[in-house]
Amino acid sequence: MSVILGRLCEGFVINCQLFGLTLLFSIPLGLLICFGSMSRFKPLSWLMKTFVWIIRGTPLMLQLLVIFLGPGLMGWGSPWPSGNSGRLMAAVVAFVINYACYFSEIFRGGIESVPRGQYEAGQVLGMTKPQIFFKVTLLQLVKRIVPPMGNEIITLVKDTSLARIISNKEIIMTANEYASKGLIWPLFSTAIFFLVFVGALTLLFGWFERKLDYFR
Repeated sequence: MSVILGRLCEGFVINCQLFGLTLLFSIPLGLLICFGSMSRFKPLSWLMKTFVWIIRGTPLMLQLLVIFLGPGLMGWGSPWPSGNSGRLMAAVVAFVINYACYFSEIFRGGIESVPRGQYEAGQVLGMTKPQIFFKVTLLQLVKRIVPPMGNEIITLVKDTSLARIISNKEIIMTANEYASKGLIWPLFSTAIFFLVFVGALTLLFGWFERKLDYFR
């Protein structure tokens, strides 16, 4: 039993690595995509909106397969290192692109929800656009986006299990190997790992929302 739990923990490390790396890169990329889609330069805005539409309109599982297998199938040669590191890297790229597009829409909605009069008040006071964004808009933006961002981040925790489609030995793939041998409890025990992780994130976001109550 201890050996099985050890392997499950090793598998969950893959889930945690994918989760952490996705957040690290998708949030700043999401901001860049958001600013691009809101740009007054129409070709850039159109390009970003089309890109977001394509990514949000196709399954993450399909994107994983295309990013991992696509270059090789098209004769370009695989850009990913061999072994587990290459599969994890491909999964991170797919997850970052996917979640950056979802985050960009959350950021855009948050920015557009700030009343226009506050921008105009900042301009009357002689503030520059960066000053208005960082001193007027940003804190209100954070308050508005915490609930939807929390939902997406919790969804990300569970979506990390999709990495098994390109043979990343995350926790569910590991448990399924034992289930195929007649041991069912490792498969059900994966729920405990996810419930604890999601529970900790729920408490964290709840605490963060209470800290932002002064905006009410």
